[in-house]
Amino acid sequence: MVKKGAIEEIFSKALFADEPKSYRIYYRDFHKIKESSLPEFLIQSNNFQTIPISRIKKIKKSNTILFEKNVTNDE
Repeated sequence: MVKKGAIEEIFSKALFADEPKSYRIYYRDFHKIKESSLPEFLIQSNNFQTIPISRIKKIKKSNTILFEKNVTNDE
């Protein structure tokens, strides 16, 4: 299960105390992993209405991985 608090904390810091465009979001779209910047993701997801937070697989800032969902067979 995804820890929503960790992702929300990263998003909050990025949006209010950092440069949101430097964050890359990797999320599951059917059987593909798509990538977008944080501002693009927020628009595409319609505030998590069309792309739920549980589909986020990885969050990177520059070359640093800030969040990565554990790989399991539950999907």
